[in-house]
Amino acid sequence: MTRRIALIAASILLALGISSGAAYAYYVSTGTGGNTATVGTLQVVSGDAITTQTPDTLLQPGDSGEAIVSIHNPNNYPVTVTDVAQAGAISVSGGSGCTESNSGISFTAQAGLSVSVAASSTQLVHLPGSVSMASSSADGCQGATFDVPVSVAVQS
Repeated sequence: MTRRIALIAASILLALGISSGAAYAYYVSTGTGGNTATVGTLQVVSGDAITTQTPDTLLQPGDSGEAIVSIHNPNNYPVTVTDVAQAGAISVSGGSGCTESNSGISFTAQAGLSVSVAASSTQLVHLPGSVSMASSSADGCQGATFDVPVSVAVQS
């Protein structure tokens, strides 16, 4: 009988040793692996001046008016417009004798904006007070249209 108890005790100890070894291996085993991720490329978001709409505030000598910019977001996710800045020389059309040099037109950069533009869409952005006309502007600039090229900063 003692031999039988010894055999059973030995079987139990062997079973416990195997089980604890497997548990030990499970908790302390190490391994290596790798993973990759790809970040998409932000497509260019463009801004175009709008001349087909009448701004809420028209320019007058010695005053400021509203610029309207059309923002096109070709990305498949929304973006937020944060800044709009002048990106070239202001051009003039119309008027009588109004030129870039005598128009007195200037654009004030717009920083700290937070305008959401939905994915794959175009949105008009009104920038009140962003365009100014000097009080010394030529009389021939009455009725002229001014094109202000802009750059648009966005974040996603």
